[in-house]
Amino acid sequence: MNPENLRIVLVGTSHPGNIGSVARAMKTMGLSRLELVAPECAFPHEQATANASRADDVLEAAGRHDNLDAALAGCGLVMGLSARPRRITTAEVLDVREVGRRVVAEAESRPVALLFGRERSGLTNAELDRCQALVHIPANPEYGSLNLAAAVQVVCHEVNMARGAGVVAPTRQSASAQDMEYFFEHLARVADRVGFLRKHNPEILMRRLRQLFYRAAPDDHELQMLRGLLANVEPHLPELPDAAQRAGRKDE
Repeated sequence: MNPENLRIVLVGTSHPGNIGSVARAMKTMGLSRLELVAPECAFPHEQATANASRADDVLEAAGRHDNLDAALAGCGLVMGLSARPRRITTAEVLDVREVGRRVVAEAESRPVALLFGRERSGLTNAELDRCQALVHIPANPEYGSLNLAAAVQVVCHEVNMARGAGVVAPTRQSASAQDMEYFFEHLARVADRVGFLRKHNPEILMRRLRQLFYRAAPDDHELQMLRGLLANVEPHLPELPDAAQRAGRKDE
């Protein structure tokens, strides 16, 4: 595994001390790629430095991004941590030990991102939609509350253990997260033009379609075939009415 290929991505962190504690957790397991998305606290900050406990190099090299797209640019696999029940998605949920093995295998040849959400509310549904799989950390069912740094420490520990076990990279590589996003945008556009999305709840339907294709894990060639199909169908579809026309029809 190439350690530089694993990104620990913190979304909307509200306390600088937690960023420092995460940096310390990462460095103890030999990881250094930290990415911050729209932190809701001051950074750099003396509390972050204090909690990092000599992991200053991880803090100084941390990337800062206004949005998730920038933090995930180039990633082949994205997995998100969530403790909430997922009643509205069929996303694959992986045990943290399996996540360690999968990260090591994938990060041998391409970037992988692990997403950690806000201290109080975690990741939003839209952010979890960007994940091919969700990560579950087994804990006391009566008190399963892990703070941010503890969750990062557990996951990084499993990655480090899998790295030492000599996990082999997969022979077949699925399409990158960014290419999957382009496909989903294309799919949503075509589905809308044929009226399919308007007959159902668009948000939930697209979430289920995302998870269907995430489970299928198409490779680059298969994804190009699907994009080609959509591209050939699209010119034969009627143009969508603009927003004003749609509003006019509702008023009739």
